[in-house]
Amino acid sequence: MVAKPRGLIVTADDFGLHTRVNLAVERAHRDGVLSTASLMIGAPAAGDAVERARALPRLRVGLHLVLADGDAVMPRAAIADLLDKQGRFGDSMVRDGVRFFCLPHVRGQLEREIRAQFEAFAKTGLTLDHVNTHKHFHLHPTVLGLILAIGREYGMRAMRLPFEPNAPLWLRPWIARVRARLDRAGVVHNDYVVGIAGSGAMDEAAWLAALADLPQGVGEIYCHPALAGDRALSHGMREYRHADELQALLSPRVAAAIRALGIRLGGFADVLAG
Repeated sequence: MVAKPRGLIVTADDFGLHTRVNLAVERAHRDGVLSTASLMIGAPAAGDAVERARALPRLRVGLHLVLADGDAVMPRAAIADLLDKQGRFGDSMVRDGVRFFCLPHVRGQLEREIRAQFEAFAKTGLTLDHVNTHKHFHLHPTVLGLILAIGREYGMRAMRLPFEPNAPLWLRPWIARVRARLDRAGVVHNDYVVGIAGSGAMDEAAWLAALADLPQGVGEIYCHPALAGDRALSHGMREYRHADELQALLSPRVAAAIRALGIRLGGFADVLAG
């Protein structure tokens, strides 16, 4: 059996969430191993992120769709059933997932918001390298179906498959279904990802351990770099070590370990190009 070719995509999620994130993405790309960023198009610092991306022609940028714990693009009146009292997406993903599946009017609002985020990304003029979702909400079949249908209209060619090699056995059949739907839709994807179990803790040691044991195929290592600050970027990131993750991306030891593997490094468009 012929071994699958190996490739590596190094992604920073939450681009646009805060200028501390944007500055870290810029530095990690210019001076480190970062090849790719996933843009929160409705986040407070999205405009700043877009301007930085335009000045970084080798940085691949994708759409980080936000449908939980974040800011919407559509006005509240158009998607009122999706938002909390503060006008933001909440963090009750199980409840929202049931509503997406069972309630047609909620599903219609979800479709409008997903389309609006694709449209807002298209208006930036940036090339769409890939699509993923905040907190991997595209594991939900309704969310995935809408992304596949709408994304086709906006040139979506690649998505993140959130399968980590050490994923629990109960999750694997579900991941297999997601993989099959992507394949049927002609949407390319990574074979595995590193960064779910270590979310917020992808420091140099975690990187070196991951690189020493990479499976065959195309992998994505994703992280959440940011400059240090006096408060958490969000409630869910209170324990994230953003500055340590940035230092890992800038680490000469990490760069040397990637070079030693002799594998292709880039964005989804580079590594998965047929």
